[in-house]
Amino acid sequence: MTVESAPDISVVVPVHDESGAAVPLAREIAEAFAGRSFEMIFVDDASRDATLAELQAVMPELPMLRVLAHGSNAGQSRAVRTGVLAARGAIIVTLDGDGQNPPIDAPRLVDALIAAPADVALIGGRRAKRQDSAAKRQASLWANRIRKRLLDDDADDTGCGLKAFRRDVFLRLPYFDHIHRYLPALVIREGYRNQYLDVGHRHRETGRSKYTNWGRLRASLSDLMGVIWLKSRSRRPGAVSEF
Repeated sequence: MTVESAPDISVVVPVHDESGAAVPLAREIAEAFAGRSFEMIFVDDASRDATLAELQAVMPELPMLRVLAHGSNAGQSRAVRTGVLAARGAIIVTLDGDGQNPPIDAPRLVDALIAAPADVALIGGRRAKRQDSAAKRQASLWANRIRKRLLDDDADDTGCGLKAFRRDVFLRLPYFDHIHRYLPALVIREGYRNQYLDVGHRHRETGRSKYTNWGRLRASLSDLMGVIWLKSRSRRPGAVSEF
């Protein structure tokens, strides 16, 4: 990939206080996509540890790595959006920065999206054997059931950070904090379809989770009401013709 040419794929990874995890993850991504036209964009969301410095230090080793940094902590969804706005690839892949999403699964999602009809905008990962605590798994199970029933979004696991989607479709979606958990519903709202593939999941080796069950619950209640409202205010124009 030359400086002048745009890559086909942009891998976007939001990170916050992931010292010790971010660089190994970047190396895994580089290995998983070796031989492809890709870039990876790590967006540091105002980390308080050495995450940013560690990523900057490894840039000479990984020429496809771009590192962006927020001046203030703005959350995972904003970090994803920052990365997508900066991305040059038509296909975006997202992974969580804690390394629990194995990058080896990411090219399968990309290939599925490339092979899919044009109206499929998102291939979502579905954690087949989730390596989290029983309490977190149970909370996610019920949250997914409630969200799926209320939004009819066809997704069993919106919390999986591993997704592949079309950049142009993502940029049409209304932005709000926590949008990354509602992409399937919003993609459907825009008139596109989703597909899903089982992916792996690993134990967190470093750091700690940025979320708690109660914290997710508080945010989810208002988010759900907002997305329900967005769906109710959507009107599709059908086929668009130009003369």
